[in-house]
Amino acid sequence: ALLRVSAKCTRARAMTDKLVIALAQMTQAVGDLKANADAMLEWRARASGADLIVYPELQLIGYPPEDLVLKPALVTQANYQLDRLAQETADGGPAMLVGTVVAAQGVLFNVVALLDRGAVTAVRAKRELPNYGTFDEKRLFAPGPLPAPIDFRGVKIGVPICEDIWFPFVTAHLRSEGADILISPNGSPFEVDKDDRRQNAVAGTRVRETGLPLAYLNRVGGQDELVFDGASFVMNADLSIAQQLPDWEEALVLTQWEKWDGQWVCLPGDPHPLDERPADIYNAMVLGLRDYVNHNRFPGVVLGLSGGIDSALSAAVAVDALGPDRVWCVMMPSRFTSQDSLDDAVACARLLGTRYDVIPIEPAVGAFDTMLAPAFDGRARDLTEENIQSRIRGVTLMSLSNKFGHMLLTTGNKSEMSVGYATIYGDMAGGYSVLKDAYKTTVFDLSRWRNAHVPSLGAGMGPAGPVMPERVITKPPSAELRPDQRDDDSLPPYEILDPILYGLVEEELSVDDLVARGFEKETVARIERLLYVAEYKRRQAPPGVKLGIRNFGRDRRYPITNAFRTI
Repeated sequence: ALLRVSAKCTRARAMTDKLVIALAQMTQAVGDLKANADAMLEWRARASGADLIVYPELQLIGYPPEDLVLKPALVTQANYQLDRLAQETADGGPAMLVGTVVAAQGVLFNVVALLDRGAVTAVRAKRELPNYGTFDEKRLFAPGPLPAPIDFRGVKIGVPICEDIWFPFVTAHLRSEGADILISPNGSPFEVDKDDRRQNAVAGTRVRETGLPLAYLNRVGGQDELVFDGASFVMNADLSIAQQLPDWEEALVLTQWEKWDGQWVCLPGDPHPLDERPADIYNAMVLGLRDYVNHNRFPGVVLGLSGGIDSALSAAVAVDALGPDRVWCVMMPSRFTSQDSLDDAVACARLLGTRYDVIPIEPAVGAFDTMLAPAFDGRARDLTEENIQSRIRGVTLMSLSNKFGHMLLTTGNKSEMSVGYATIYGDMAGGYSVLKDAYKTTVFDLSRWRNAHVPSLGAGMGPAGPVMPERVITKPPSAELRPDQRDDDSLPPYEILDPILYGLVEEELSVDDLVARGFEKETVARIERLLYVAEYKRRQAPPGVKLGIRNFGRDRRYPITNAFRTI
């Protein structure tokens, strides 16, 4: 056994034909074990009438814990808090199924523990450890044995933990061992189209194979670059969805179970519709930013508002996440800034209701020109002078951040970061980027959507109407670092660039693969080269919320020094 199970709690339970299982779709505080334990007790008190309350994967310590879980002191605290939680169940209220970590035989296990009638009565370890994309569990944990069902009130409950249901082995074993119900605690981060994969490709397949109902419980909230969308559900053996919890918000649902003709069935509850695209992407941005700022105790955010679409969308997300009083927008014009950009920036700030300041950078640009003139003598103006402007803006915004404590929000998108069209120590300087995993075409889609809709997470925080002038969406994108500059002067149009980048990044396709899709070979080869040589910049970029299947940083990890090309 991974934990000592109290002998006084191993006595036989009476058989039952009814069960009330509370699903606690809740947020977390990674590393704050006492706060997590206190929150679980609060939710347990709200679940009066339940026989059992279930919490998400590793809820006691938070997920993903990364190398924090390797500290022996954390494991010691986890054991202490688990014992405290177990003692609370002596009151005869709901038993608790708690995700935590235990150490045994010199290794760590990701486990769930059943706490009932004052003691830890059962422990089951996760067997399938994901080690791809955002997951590094084989670095941290040892796989557990094939788990036996837990006997609870005479009902055999199988508890496959998260990845355990993505393969058939654990659930098949539980079925062969006589499991009646499957309950799967999860820490499953959001990415586009994942709801369908969870329910149909994964849960539906396991239910169809085993003939057992499955309760899928996920957490909600942001954790660094990951955001958890909740969207928990219960699927009966006939593949019908008996319960669908909301996405993006905490929820506690008491599910009613009855045994009909030898088969356990969850009675239907209130269905909650889930967000479709792009509302799901927008809410992921809002929740990720909100929790990052609040959990790290920033008073608010500051960002450069240029009059362009990227900064306009970033400001809108910030207001929907934090409210206008915690968002500070700064226009930093140069001699290349157009009147349209000046007008559009102030219009955005007015629509959003934020603080808006104008700090011209021309005095600093002139000072740098004078300072560097002897060293640059005889050389024509080029990208160097453009980057100086961007770095002056970065220094300006970082100065405001340092002086007033607001986190600097960067505004670059995934298309720019893919090909290196961002200035290191300039517009890349900052603490967080909500657009880090959003291609430019996605930025356009989200901006149009937000101008016509109010996100569920932003209701009451941001404006009910448009958040930017229509011209911000329709005018040609430009960095405005030289006269009459446009993005498509040096890059393909985004409706061509983004599908190429999607193929190279998300699908890992070769140049020839993309040529077969109809793209010009010379263009694809150039974009591939730009993608590879910009890796050093991305290593120094701030974190940002994961939206797709291959975000830069956690999912896609390429060497900086890399001579490989596909042609």
